[in-house]
Amino acid sequence: MKHKKSPPGPTNAAKSASKKAAEEGFRPFTALKALRDDLAAAEAARTQPGKPMPQKAAPVPSKPVDAEDEAMALARLMSGVTPLSGKATRIPRSQDKLDPANLVQKRAQSALPVQLENDEVHAHLAALVEGGRFEVQDDGKRVEGRRHGIKTDVVRMLRRGQMPIDGRLDLHGQSAAGAQKSLETFLAKQRQRGERCVLVVHGKGEHSPGQVGVLRGEMAAWLSQGGASVHVDAFATAHDEDGGEGAVYVLLRR
Repeated sequence: MKHKKSPPGPTNAAKSASKKAAEEGFRPFTALKALRDDLAAAEAARTQPGKPMPQKAAPVPSKPVDAEDEAMALARLMSGVTPLSGKATRIPRSQDKLDPANLVQKRAQSALPVQLENDEVHAHLAALVEGGRFEVQDDGKRVEGRRHGIKTDVVRMLRRGQMPIDGRLDLHGQSAAGAQKSLETFLAKQRQRGERCVLVVHGKGEHSPGQVGVLRGEMAAWLSQGGASVHVDAFATAHDEDGGEGAVYVLLRR
């Protein structure tokens, strides 16, 4: 009676590999990855025989951070930095800037030069259009003038000094050009403020060459024809207590 042969058992190497796999656990993808790397290395060696197979670089161990070095680096970065005092998140504004009255006043002051410049332009144009609309009397000592439409009794009150004086301008010591500019600016400001009657002191010319008052001779022309005329309703030589022949009352337009 013949006995059937049993299949050959596993070799010692197979048993050893099986035992090692059992010990390490079943990792099929690790084996596939290693096989892929080996095949890639072999292919590179075949195509470039003279080039050695690349070696895996050993990992560089990371240097532990020293707490003292880190503190020193932070101190260098923050040197010269001054912390803000308080907890305010915006720059505070002074109380006077926040005061509505001051804001209105500053806006009016900033707008005044522009307004004066516009008044000068309009004054020049109006003087050209309205030239010859003043009746002027000048006897060499006293001067008087009124715009057409102004009643004679108003001029009479002005001549007698019966109107309260709201402002004064002294032109002593100024040249003709400077005095004319000052007169136009002064009348424009006073009219803008709503004033009605002002006194302009031009001097009698007693200290001028030949004792001839240059400003006095120009005053009637400036008030009736020049740029200042657009602000004027009437004018008259002042009383002695207000300067007499060296000054003139000016009635401003409303």
